[in-house]
Amino acid sequence: MNVRPLADRVLIKPAEAEQKTAGGIIIPDTAKEKPQRGTVVAVGTGKKDEPLTVKVGDLVLYGKYAGTEITVDGNDYLIMRESDIVAII
Repeated sequence: MNVRPLADRVLIKPAEAEQKTAGGIIIPDTAKEKPQRGTVVAVGTGKKDEPLTVKVGDLVLYGKYAGTEITVDGNDYLIMRESDIVAII
């Protein structure tokens, strides 16, 4: 992959949206919500006084509308600041 985030930004591969509910009801494409979890694919170098806490391969939770959506080689990714990440799972 040729994308390398700068400073305190991270590149995240969002998880797939749920296909059915816990009760077994299949969710149509128009009703699916944006996923709020994903896997860190690449990290920047961090700021001078603040090193990054996430690393490649971490499963993270982030805000529903956090980050900027980009497409690289036909795959969808999110690029966001580390401060937009809520938790590491």
